[in-house]
Amino acid sequence: MRNNFRVILAKKRKTVADLSKDTGISKTTLTNLYYERTKNPDSQTLLKLSKALGVTIDEILTVEN
Repeated sequence: MRNNFRVILAKKRKTVADLSKDTGISKTTLTNLYYERTKNPDSQTLLKLSKALGVTIDEILTVEN
């Protein structure tokens, strides 16, 4: 599974640090998502991210074939 987290952050002009402050999610967790080191992100984390960024979870995640 791949994610568009990096692209969405760039479009919204936000940093990992900004999002960490807004959501309470640790910078380590967000950095791992940013660099696609996390294979199965937690559903609560994805929900917080989608609300903070104003996107759907489907927009954050993409399924690899």
